[in-house]
Amino acid sequence: MESARPVIGRGNVADYIPALTEVDPHAFGMALATVDGEVYGVGDWEQPFSIQSVSKLFTLALTLSHGPHGDELWKRVGREPSGNRFNSLVQLETEHGIPRNPFINAGAVVVTDRLHTLTGDAAGAVRGFLRTESGNRHLDTDARVAASEALHGHRNAALAHFLASYGNLENPVETVLDHYYAHCSIAASCRDLALAGGFLARHGLRSDGARLLPRSDAKRINAVLLTCGMYDAAGEFAYRVGLPGKSGVGGGILAVIPGRGTLCAWSPALDPAGNSLAAVHALDAFTTMTGWSVF
Repeated sequence: MESARPVIGRGNVADYIPALTEVDPHAFGMALATVDGEVYGVGDWEQPFSIQSVSKLFTLALTLSHGPHGDELWKRVGREPSGNRFNSLVQLETEHGIPRNPFINAGAVVVTDRLHTLTGDAAGAVRGFLRTESGNRHLDTDARVAASEALHGHRNAALAHFLASYGNLENPVETVLDHYYAHCSIAASCRDLALAGGFLARHGLRSDGARLLPRSDAKRINAVLLTCGMYDAAGEFAYRVGLPGKSGVGGGILAVIPGRGTLCAWSPALDPAGNSLAAVHALDAFTTMTGWSVF
């Protein structure tokens, strides 16, 4: 998108996961998938990238899809914006082991733990869902990125042990972290993610018309995405873009236009909050030009 060009490459790639530092910071792609399954793209929209925290919206949806057993989750994780860094240890301790929302790291670890209890394979459940909804059977975890995260994931390990010390994990810390790193390290393209996120634009319906979630749960996930999905810059994203969205430090942002479709923009260079500068700029330009916003 021409309007994103001035900011492409500005910012910094995530350097605390060494495997991500090798990505070209000038890459850019964007895809729109309509609720009917049509897909349009520009730039590097079919190039796989590390989805990182974008995977968290899928772990949440799959956990809630288990009905009353999924709803147990909300006793263990909140739904409020954090106002702090996504990997804050201080907040978790002061709030007695209950993460503020499911999209900060501690909250996503709890969701991964719950999904693993329900399915026996949390990472496999996420991979399988993404493969089915995107139609890309080759989509998979990048083992090299997962290993890099595990080797340097001391803060995530600390968060997981904090959670366990408060009785907020059901599975062994090592197991939960392995599955957490595996789903965050999935490599997918803008096309793949735009298609896979379509259930939120279709109010809970999968691509084949089967219901993944009740309409009310899809609405609630979109609400939490709007208020919590962009780390501690969710308010700025809502102000500029006006859509529910989830970002990842791999540079991707998946945004939902309820009743119309889903957008995925990707560019690896990040702002200080951990969100892609060019992707935010492109989504801002898209909603400004089209008027497609929830407001």
